[in-house]
Amino acid sequence: MKLILQHANVRVNDHLDSWIEECLRSLLPLVRIEEAHVRIEYSRESSPPYKASAHLLIPGPDLRVEASDQTARTAFAKVMEQLKEGAVYRAARRVRKSVGERRVPAFLQPGSARR
Repeated sequence: MKLILQHANVRVNDHLDSWIEECLRSLLPLVRIEEAHVRIEYSRESSPPYKASAHLLIPGPDLRVEASDQTARTAFAKVMEQLKEGAVYRAARRVRKSVGERRVPAFLQPGSARR
């Protein structure tokens, strides 16, 4: 996984950067991340002032998420929640496809009352 971190009007913090990398690595069992672009920005004029965004290049459609909050860490935590939901959805979909599960309309299921 290639990780690209950008900071806009935010002081570079190694502790925050390593935490972001650790969070993204936690998604690897669910989805193969080829490249991750993460941006943390601060804007004094907006409320909440911190905005975090992530763009994950993965097989299939990319995952793009952004969130805002009062601190950079909580903004990225919100981004991670959304990324995890997307990764879990993709993993479950991949499993369903590999098993060959298909959704059958209720009226075609055995025991239905339709005649």
